Amino acid sequence: MKGVQPLAKQKESTNLPLTIENISQALFIINRHAKTATDPKFLYQLKHKAIKKLLKEGKAKKIGLHFSKNPKLSQQQSDVLISCGDYLFHVPPTKEDFSTLPHLGELDQTTRNPKAKLSLKEAKKLIQHYTGIFPKKSNKIYRPKFVKPIFKRLGE
Repeated sequence: MKGVQPLAKQKESTNLPLTIENISQALFIINRHAKTATDPKFLYQLKHKAIKKLLKEGKAKKIGLHFSKNPKLSQQQSDVLISCGDYLFHVPPTKEDFSTLPHLGELDQTTRNPKAKLSLKEAKKLIQHYTGIFPKKSNKIYRPKFVKPIFKRLGE
């Protein structure tokens, strides 16, 4: 089948070591590309699973809540600010986050993440290797081959 990679090729690891700096840099690249991607679902899934694993391992920490820059349906909404290495990320909050984390108010526009020099392909390889999540199938839509209609004479 076209578009589907063999399992051995998918699990090909990257040559970058799994350090907090490399993982946070890869997360930054994935997050930046997900914001403009036509189908960002898998990229956001990678980001959230990696951040969840980093929090569980104690390699990242929740700092507080920020008001969302683009709230849904013009309602006020908050996001959790997470620090991982030199980078900061936002993820949707859980119910416990509202009671345990301080609210930091508006998003500070002067704070920026450092620049990252990593390709999306390398970033995806690194995070897939870290989380163990791989794409299930290709994005190609299956269309059955066109079959010409068979015409029969009237009464046959």
